[in-house]
Amino acid sequence: MVATAFRHPVGIFHLHCSVGETGSARNCRQSSFRFISKNFAVDVRLLRKEHCSSRQCKLHVVCSSSSQASTTDPILSTSQGIANNAQKISSESSLVLIRHGESLWNEKNLFTGCVDVPLTKRGVDEAIEAGKRISNIPVDMIYTSSLIRAQMTAMLAMTQHRRKKVPIIVHNESRQAETWSQIYSGDTKKQSIPVITAWQLNERMYGELQGLNKLETSERYGKEKVHEWRRSYDIPPPSGESLEMCSQRAVAYFREQIEPQLQSGKNVLVAAHGNSLRSIIMYLERLTSQEVIRLELSTGVPLLYIYKEGEFMRRGSPVGPTEPGVYAHTKVALNSIKAGDDHFLPVRAFPEFISKLQICGR
Repeated sequence: MVATAFRHPVGIFHLHCSVGETGSARNCRQSSFRFISKNFAVDVRLLRKEHCSSRQCKLHVVCSSSSQASTTDPILSTSQGIANNAQKISSESSLVLIRHGESLWNEKNLFTGCVDVPLTKRGVDEAIEAGKRISNIPVDMIYTSSLIRAQMTAMLAMTQHRRKKVPIIVHNESRQAETWSQIYSGDTKKQSIPVITAWQLNERMYGELQGLNKLETSERYGKEKVHEWRRSYDIPPPSGESLEMCSQRAVAYFREQIEPQLQSGKNVLVAAHGNSLRSIIMYLERLTSQEVIRLELSTGVPLLYIYKEGEFMRRGSPVGPTEPGVYAHTKVALNSIKAGDDHFLPVRAFPEFISKLQICGR
């Protein structure tokens, strides 16, 4: 059993361990190890033997908000092997995908495509509900399309996040835009999340169908032809994009811009559209062109993936904050251990983590 009593920046980590009938805590030697996880370090030192009972060993834990902890302090020294093992346990990041909430043209049953239409009241509620579902999942970077309905969804979702960091759109379209949007407070930067907008994540362009009523279009061109335009992989509507064409730009952007962030340990939220997200999911799950055309995404429902060792593992849609999620970084009282204000280690990693601690014996 593991119990925690962390104080920032120093806390106590209690490890209850069994010793043999002939064993004694007096056989425990002073030892230490260093645990590295993404952006923080946890250094543990076994207390001197007089502080150990026969059934319990007490460890000092030193937490740092930076992985650049001092290596000259003997308390922080450790074997490289254990540090490397700890890194392997924690080398994963979260990817959350959210299709925007209902838009005004969704409500009117119009082909929207790349027309920039805002959310309805229902769409606002969907975005807020999506935010509640991901409120305990860490977010370091946000990517949205250049369309307002995706940006509104991301911003509204983040109002529900328990860390209360402020999402700020990055303006780098010109040198003047970069200069004018500079943040000069280091503390404010720490409480902000950069939001990158990209046209490559836009909904697929529906060409001459944009603004037309879907039912009336079916009556005009025939249900089969409209279904072919909407659900085939490589057949575009008149003057528009096919799903294949949308996939080429969306997946290329994901691989070049977003995936490197996940590889570096960043947790990423992507708010985009039905077809651009279907394209990305096709890449993540290696779907065929026939499988992807049957994929449906609901508005305002987040989908969680874990990126680990170059692979994406689908975890489904997180449930609300009052229930334990499939894979969620939750409060200490539920199923995680807190180190500092912003760093959480999922408790499912701890059995392997604890098994690597060799703190007793000669």
